[in-house]
Amino acid sequence: MSRVPAYLQPGDKVAIVCPASFIRGNIDVGIRTLEGWGLEVVVGQTVSTAYHQFAGDDSLRAADLQWALDDPSIKAVFAARGGYGSVRIIDQIDFSAFEKQPKWLVGFSDITVLHSHIQRNYKIATIHGQMPKSFESGTEASLDTLRKALFGDNMDFTYTQSAFPNRPGEATGKLIGGNLAILLSVLGSDSDPKYSNKILFIEDVGEAYYAVDRMLWALKRAGKLRKLKGLIVGGFSSMKDNDPAFGQSVEEIVWDKVKEYDFPVAFGYPAGHIDDNHALILGRKVTLTTTTESVSLQYM
Repeated sequence: MSRVPAYLQPGDKVAIVCPASFIRGNIDVGIRTLEGWGLEVVVGQTVSTAYHQFAGDDSLRAADLQWALDDPSIKAVFAARGGYGSVRIIDQIDFSAFEKQPKWLVGFSDITVLHSHIQRNYKIATIHGQMPKSFESGTEASLDTLRKALFGDNMDFTYTQSAFPNRPGEATGKLIGGNLAILLSVLGSDSDPKYSNKILFIEDVGEAYYAVDRMLWALKRAGKLRKLKGLIVGGFSSMKDNDPAFGQSVEEIVWDKVKEYDFPVAFGYPAGHIDDNHALILGRKVTLTTTTESVSLQYM
């Protein structure tokens, strides 16, 4: 069983750090939003630091994340943004204090490294959702799902889509996943999540269609896909094509890899590098129910 950190209460202190790329502009909207939820916001050194493309060198980014994880007064840790860099510091982080006193870790994109590492090694629930930098473009609905996840409100969600037929079915399992490219980058490492009997969520941004095809073939050949209980396909935004064209949509690429299995497959989940990036609680047991056009995700 995964452990669930204590849900937030008004007055709780939360930290914002940058374990990956540096911030262009500011996160004022993110800070004001969190304060509007009644939270006290503290900001790490990395939020105002740039070192080449990173928010400080590896040592500083590791130390900043370590501070936020270790400080017992901090109840949640937000990555300000993604980008690249979490994999460079993950092996420097001591999770012993975090394991003894779990707290919410929030982020997506490159933060999939941290989500996956925690799910594999510590089985503590984390939140895949909007980050303070993306609050300014995030929809009201997506930010509300993040608030619900943090404060312990009902997270069950149902939607319909007709762009590509889902595979109907029902399955229960722990929710894992995040950015597809990042999942591939930790494949075979100590941060590679265990896929057996899990419900996998995937999303990505700015990839070529052939690259998505290649990454999914890698997961399939590694035996990851056949072990799943279910698959949720989120946003694949700003996709790139070749000339001549690759010839398949993302949905067709995914379907080719999983059509021989019988678990439910949900397309079009509103999460990923999109404005309507709904929060998902990774590590929680969920029930995924699909018809050809409808999807229901219930937290157990």
